[in-house]
Amino acid sequence: MQLITKVRFYVRAILCAAVGSTLLFGTSLVSAQEHFHPKGKLPSKYTLEIFEQARATLPFHDRQDFDEMNKGFIGRPESGIIMADAGNVAWDMERYEFLLDGDSITSVHPSMLRQSQLNMNFGLYEVIPGIYQVRGFDLANITFIKGKTGWIVFDPLTAAETARAAKELVDEHLGKMPVVSVIYSHSHGDHWGGVRGIVDEADVRAGKVEIIAPREFMAHAVSENVYAGNAMSRRLFYQYGVLLPASPYGHAGQGLAQNVAAGNLGLIPPTRIVEDAIEEFEVDGITMIFQNTPGTEAPSEMNTYIPGMKALWMAENVVGSVHNIYTLRGAQVRDSLRWSKYINEALYAYGVEAEVMFASHHWPRWGNDRVQEVLRDQRDIYAHMNNQVLHYVNQGVTINEIHNVYESPASLDEGWTTGFYHGSRENNARGVVNFYLGHWDANPATLIPLSPRDSAPLYVEMMGGASAIMTKGRELHDQGKYLHAVEILDKLVFAEVGNREAMNLLADCYEQLGYQQENPGLRNAFLAGAFELRSGIPEGASPKTSGPDMIRAMTTDLFLDFLGIRMDSRLAEGKAFTINLVTPDNGERFLIELSNETLTNIEGYQADDADLTITIDRSDLEQVMMGVKSLADQFADGTAKFQGDLGVLDQLASMMVQFEIGFEILPGTKGRGGEKEKKNPFEIDVTSIDE
Repeated sequence: MQLITKVRFYVRAILCAAVGSTLLFGTSLVSAQEHFHPKGKLPSKYTLEIFEQARATLPFHDRQDFDEMNKGFIGRPESGIIMADAGNVAWDMERYEFLLDGDSITSVHPSMLRQSQLNMNFGLYEVIPGIYQVRGFDLANITFIKGKTGWIVFDPLTAAETARAAKELVDEHLGKMPVVSVIYSHSHGDHWGGVRGIVDEADVRAGKVEIIAPREFMAHAVSENVYAGNAMSRRLFYQYGVLLPASPYGHAGQGLAQNVAAGNLGLIPPTRIVEDAIEEFEVDGITMIFQNTPGTEAPSEMNTYIPGMKALWMAENVVGSVHNIYTLRGAQVRDSLRWSKYINEALYAYGVEAEVMFASHHWPRWGNDRVQEVLRDQRDIYAHMNNQVLHYVNQGVTINEIHNVYESPASLDEGWTTGFYHGSRENNARGVVNFYLGHWDANPATLIPLSPRDSAPLYVEMMGGASAIMTKGRELHDQGKYLHAVEILDKLVFAEVGNREAMNLLADCYEQLGYQQENPGLRNAFLAGAFELRSGIPEGASPKTSGPDMIRAMTTDLFLDFLGIRMDSRLAEGKAFTINLVTPDNGERFLIELSNETLTNIEGYQADDADLTITIDRSDLEQVMMGVKSLADQFADGTAKFQGDLGVLDQLASMMVQFEIGFEILPGTKGRGGEKEKKNPFEIDVTSIDE
């Protein structure tokens, strides 16, 4: 999943001002009975009716997941808080302890509450003799498999601090052994970012530690969220509810786990890549069969079967939830049918004999019957979403209707193996349509729509003005018709920016819709919208997450591509130039060209008459990319050399825009702002986001 020290820290400093001095993001000072916001509302009778219906229809008597969640428990640390090296709280399970008092919580959907209670597993667990997991230390699990000479680690979490704490817990209960191999199951940051907490890179370079990853891992680990990374980070405020305090009325879990660690994210490149569709080889004396599954939960991902232990590792392709086909924070839409087919391959190749199945989130499943049950159910839900959505699409149902039409199979909804706790039915159904047909619903009226700020005044005028809308909005709110109320109040908020009465009523509707959601992402999005409408967007600087590992992993052409995105083409009107870039230490050569207000680059070419030629080692260019040292300083001290017109570089620098993470989504929520941090013009931020 890619996240986020940047986003997390951005919020911590301002929560006190936004909602009261006793609230800190990372503490547990909010009573289960108190709303964290002075304008917050309790669940309405209509919301409570939805909860009662869920309690009456869902099989809460089935406790198998709780039995599996608790099985194999060995021990946990005394404290649920893990500190970051920088002094902030990296991880805090204690602030979610209110979830255990389920009887007192009336503002979380009972099904979601059940999932969040399951995710309170915290500590060291034995999967089977020789396989152990530390769960509840981060968004993902970290798995330790006993090899011939040391530990083989699957997925070393998001942060070095949480991974280190997990290894210390293993050392305490199982005895100290070195980590001799690390396996990255896929390219999302919560599955590799903590590697430096358990491995010394010097040992990797010396051949003492092997790091294994699926094909194209490095490309996707960095690139998936660079081009639109700033927008993804901002949208993540909504999907992950990063502004919301842990509270029955706010953040009450994330579906995959409770939250994401806010520590040091690092990356050590793999030393061995699994290239083929299926590869079998020994890892520290343990025979493993790797199944590449590209384009499923991540663009680079693989399952692993350990035949000697009859243990099947399903990475993040099969967990205790249905996953995202389209993720709210934004990402390339995933192929639901392909996902289903890879699960089917795993079922028939390995699942027919596996006695335990474990994964990078949630808890294992034991016994061959149980393994096959979960694999079949998960296979079927991904195939069903693809097939049934397209069944409707081919009869004229559009992307703007499908979420109100598609229903998952009753036979699956009656159990717990395919709960929608990360991906949601509604959003996934729309994602399938988007995957095949894109965003347009084929209605000419929506082909070139007006922007909301342009269309909203027309709607408000035709509805009789603000007073009539507010009267109808309150009526709909009081009737529990929150989506209907949102339909008209949204227009008013866009038409009359700063109308506090309208914003507060819209926030009230969003809040009730948030409470009603079974899916944490949908809950968080509605509650985050309510939060910003009531309090505005928090202000403050966000620290950089562009650490050395991420910058080193970024290819030069990706860096140059991103400069093309950051360049404001309006500032390039009438300008044209060529730049040769030479990096002697790695033998790269690039031709960079500005023409037609567009910055392009091509590797392996140089212009004979370039306006400027820059020669700089790639390792020194990384200092520029991180903002540690400017190009001008590199020229001044001789680290870099140039020939030609250096004014060209000044022109290019003047066209660069630094993206700000706090851009406005809902009108009237952006504050005055303050002094913006001045950065070197060619500095970049790399954000690691997951799921």
